[in-house]
Amino acid sequence: MKRQGSSERKRARIPSGKAGTANGFLMEVCVDSVESAINAERGGAGRIELCSGLLEGGTTPSMGILQVVKQCVQIPVFVMIRPRGALCRPLPVTFHRAFDMVHDPVAALETLLTLGFERVLTSGCDSSALEGLPLIKRLIDQAKGRIVVMPGGGITDRNLQRILEGSGATEFHCSARSARDSGMKFRNSSVAMGASLSSSEYSLKVTDVNQVRTLNAIAKNILV
Repeated sequence: MKRQGSSERKRARIPSGKAGTANGFLMEVCVDSVESAINAERGGAGRIELCSGLLEGGTTPSMGILQVVKQCVQIPVFVMIRPRGALCRPLPVTFHRAFDMVHDPVAALETLLTLGFERVLTSGCDSSALEGLPLIKRLIDQAKGRIVVMPGGGITDRNLQRILEGSGATEFHCSARSARDSGMKFRNSSVAMGASLSSSEYSLKVTDVNQVRTLNAIAKNILV
């Protein structure tokens, strides 16, 4: 069931030209492959953040993968720019989760406004968006529509409702990934081709269509 007064809350939260879509919310999915980008769109994502090296927190993808992704999907594609400096005007710019390392997030938000950023991705300076929920709500209240505060970090179907209802956010960021076994047939368990990682070298993480659809449905039920 939709919460009473949801339409009134939606109008109050979405300033013209700043946040949300015609549906009243926007789900951004971070991807690092063409397959994940296609799955994100199929699942109902409103925007893609295209990255490389998600295990390193996300780095700038190659021009090649950007071109292919843009050929394969119709929804907007935002590109991670890291560690390169400078802004990308006239393109819209999101300040990533480096924000979560600041000493004074209230002052930092005003700095981002001064610099011309249109949104900030944050887990509320905590280990996840759920843990940082009180600060995320405070930042959204502080922003008053001047900048989009977009929760991200550990968002799943188990906590999305609480995060959206508790923060007043109209955009959110997630990976919605699941593990898939590699197609590699012969595997030499004695050799590792990279650093020791928590995930198997014979497992791929790909955006999951069903997870995107589930998160999309949860957000629709709350915000539309």
